[in-house]
Amino acid sequence: MRVQSLSIQGSGVWNEDAVIQNDVQRIYGVIDGATSLVPFRGPKGETGGRLASELLKRFFEQVPADDTRDLEQLTREANRMLGLEMQSNGIPLDEKDQLWTAGLAVVRITDHYVEYVQSGDCMIMGAYTDGAVRMVTKDHVAHIDSESKQIWKEAIGSGVRSKDKLWEMVKPRILKNKEKMNTPQGYSVLNGRSDAELFIEYGKINRIRLEELLLHTDGLYYPEGLMEELQSPEEALFRQMKTSGLTDYAQWLVNLENSDPECIEYPRFKISDDKSAVWIELD
Repeated sequence: MRVQSLSIQGSGVWNEDAVIQNDVQRIYGVIDGATSLVPFRGPKGETGGRLASELLKRFFEQVPADDTRDLEQLTREANRMLGLEMQSNGIPLDEKDQLWTAGLAVVRITDHYVEYVQSGDCMIMGAYTDGAVRMVTKDHVAHIDSESKQIWKEAIGSGVRSKDKLWEMVKPRILKNKEKMNTPQGYSVLNGRSDAELFIEYGKINRIRLEELLLHTDGLYYPEGLMEELQSPEEALFRQMKTSGLTDYAQWLVNLENSDPECIEYPRFKISDDKSAVWIELD
């Protein structure tokens, strides 16, 4: 088995993504931390999103070889630890706009199947020996983001050409959407609260003819305007990464984003999001 990974900081002050690599347990994953809308800084100036992703990374990488708990059980414990860490820093867990949050996608490789757990918009894809690509997970944030992105696009259509002004126009919707985290009408995310555990997705797929796995954060999605008509964003990303390799694809995307600093040609909420991925080639 061969494992490749990358994690690239975007245009923010901190890289709020993280990569998990626990070779003893054969646990691998990606984490996408998100900062609270109410500002918070850790002892080294870290954002809440950075603190959340680093806490979850440490937790999964320290799972010992003799730990027999499944990934759902481990994720529940990790979420509770996140809640305790926030409380120790004076964060009230009943104020959703103050919470440090994180999406994640994690797998554990066994001889006959792949166990997985997911929350948020981190994704897992599998590729088979016949070339078929399988979406193992669902992006649970896409419908929420599409509402905000529609406001962004309509503002561009009306003549707004400043990223800062576009952000001010979309910010009220993003604030409102925070209240929907871990609700049936909203989206799933780890946030230290018990309700996050109700929306964790977990399962396993067998390894029959399974050749490769790709786990990634949303910062690596292929640009919407460049996809072929019948391709999904996930399939476009997988095919391009397969052709170019992780590093070259990520650098191409960063260069493309930097060529559009006001986020007009490729509508998005920041110049460049953090980008993380794990590519696993199975035996």
